[in-house]
Amino acid sequence: MGSCGSSSCGSGCGPKNVAPEQTGEAIDGFTGTEEKPVLFTAAAADAVAKALKEEGEAGDFLRVSVVGGGCSGYQYGLDFDKEERMGDIALEFDGVKVVVDPVSAGYLRGTVVDYVTGLHGTGFQFKNPNAKRTCGCGSSFS
Repeated sequence: MGSCGSSSCGSGCGPKNVAPEQTGEAIDGFTGTEEKPVLFTAAAADAVAKALKEEGEAGDFLRVSVVGGGCSGYQYGLDFDKEERMGDIALEFDGVKVVVDPVSAGYLRGTVVDYVTGLHGTGFQFKNPNAKRTCGCGSSFS
């Protein structure tokens, strides 16, 4: 559902400064906590609900993660899952279940996930106050 590989970014994956280094500043009025590291906007929750309905199976929920790789060092992962793992943080946004593992939660703390439509395409946008820089497609960060 969301990665920044060479096929999706092409040459647009150069560094792009988007947030001050480790400021902890609130984004869109949201400051993450250990219990709620991320916030999904209504548009993002609606997009997840539609994707689960169209592509998912009964009992699926969305797993948000941060993994090594991508153009800038780390990339965001959005995948369907059926089982929670030890230490997972389970959240609910407009009736949509979202799960984050504890390691990813540290990288995502304070992140607002939105779903946008624009000239550069349609998709999930991560507004992460911890990102020092991101690639052009916004799916990879350091």
